[in-house]
Amino acid sequence: MVFPLVNLCAKEVVSDHSSSLGWLDCVPRELYRPLLEAAFTNCRLLAVGELVQRWPERTLRVGGRRRKGQSPPNRLCVQALLLAVVRGLSDKRCALQVLDLCGLQCEEGGVGDPMGGWSLTVALCTMVVQARAGAQRALRREGERERKRVLAKRRGEKRGIEEESEGGERLVESVGRDKEGSETSGSLGEEEQVKGVRRRIEMERRKESAAVAGLAGERGSESEADSEVVVCVRADLLVNARSWERVGAALGTTGPLKLQCRYVRVEELSASSIGSLLDLLPRHGLLGVDISYSCLGVAGLVLLLPQLSMFPLLSSLCLHYCNLDICRDMPGQEGALRDMSQWLGQLGQLRRLSLTALRLPGHLRMLLSSLSQPLEVLELPYLSLTPADLSYLSCSPHASSLQQLDLSENRLDESALPSVRRLLSQASGCLMHLSLSGCGITDGLLAALLPSLSCCRGLKSLGLALNPLSVAGLLDLVRTVVRMPSLRQLRYPNPLEDYQPGLPPMPSSAQLLDWPLDELVEVHEATSLQLDRVVMESGRSDLFLTCDLLNYNKDLVEQ
Repeated sequence: MVFPLVNLCAKEVVSDHSSSLGWLDCVPRELYRPLLEAAFTNCRLLAVGELVQRWPERTLRVGGRRRKGQSPPNRLCVQALLLAVVRGLSDKRCALQVLDLCGLQCEEGGVGDPMGGWSLTVALCTMVVQARAGAQRALRREGERERKRVLAKRRGEKRGIEEESEGGERLVESVGRDKEGSETSGSLGEEEQVKGVRRRIEMERRKESAAVAGLAGERGSESEADSEVVVCVRADLLVNARSWERVGAALGTTGPLKLQCRYVRVEELSASSIGSLLDLLPRHGLLGVDISYSCLGVAGLVLLLPQLSMFPLLSSLCLHYCNLDICRDMPGQEGALRDMSQWLGQLGQLRRLSLTALRLPGHLRMLLSSLSQPLEVLELPYLSLTPADLSYLSCSPHASSLQQLDLSENRLDESALPSVRRLLSQASGCLMHLSLSGCGITDGLLAALLPSLSCCRGLKSLGLALNPLSVAGLLDLVRTVVRMPSLRQLRYPNPLEDYQPGLPPMPSSAQLLDWPLDELVEVHEATSLQLDRVVMESGRSDLFLTCDLLNYNKDLVEQ
């Protein structure tokens, strides 16, 4: 009961901002974390700012995997945090050196108004650029104060020297009057005294000139002073045409804040712009690259892959809708595809490969056989896979190491069935997430696949949406999955009986998606009641069934 009590007390403390001046000076460093979490939960912006501005530890992590029922921070709280980080640069009480925001971004407009990936990226880049500008202004002000101080000091010393010089001249005149008509040796002594005084004056003038020149040199070396990094900011970035210039400016900036990227997602950028972005990213620390909706083609991807091989820790590569279409017979494309395969083999740490809608029928062996290590995550939706592709995959080194497999929207038939069953058998010991949505699986194909599916004892989620199954086929499916103890979520299709009349005998996934469902609510409720009855009779209260394509709770699956 200690932690709930601490959280309750932290909520009460941050709720009254007028008392913050009293408790901030005496609160122990161990309580900063629960106080900050309470400020996030209750959207106490001023408390967030004051806690972060004087953060007592080297590292502050906000984001990542959240506890069950925990909402992401409100976007206003995130903005208050970023402003406080900049203020903390000049606060001696702040010990922050690493700000980790990886995994903080959420979908725009989510519950509680969290900050989306694009908004967070823009805010971070703005913070980095503003911190550098503030450091330059502070350096200029300090340099100007130092210049005035040195000049004032030199002027005071100069006046003292002039007074000493005047005294020396009066002394010479007095000596001349007292020893008028003396020997030649007395005349030589007078000249030496005058020369000595002048020499001292000249030396002081040279020192003053050197001091002023030194201050001018300090002003000209602002870039060197800017290069001192105070806080490293780690984050996942989303870059598109609207944010590209700002991201480039932040990554190319040297200053008190250094932006480091863990995962970068790029949307609607040309191959040259993506290459320029990769040149700005630090070589160490980048784990994943996601390129979406960019017209790369095979030639553009071949240009980018050598740059990707320069990141030694890169473990994830996702290419979604990048206009790689081998179905069109274009000159030189086969050679470019071989180059692409060769450079993929240079990614020695690659564990996740996601290729969406690239249309590469018959080329899966060429792409995957060059990889030096087996994949753990393989996503191949809309790839127009052939039986030969599935046959290779079922016998490849990747089959026995796959934890996540997505074959959605690849048409499966009787000829592909043996390869799919062999693939499931090979992956049965490690497979946790499987999607076969929109694969044209009928009742007959499902009946042949169910024994292989039931062998995947570690499976946590199974997607079979948009397949032409009847109510009887669905009941057989649910009776099988309730005996799979690890399964937490099943995404099943609406049965054919739930659609309005006129649906083709073998409908495609697009037809099932667009065809209207029966308007009678009783029809859908009858199907749902039958499936729920099977689940209840098995005692599986931890199994979640849904036919909603958008209702996918990842936290439920990962428990």
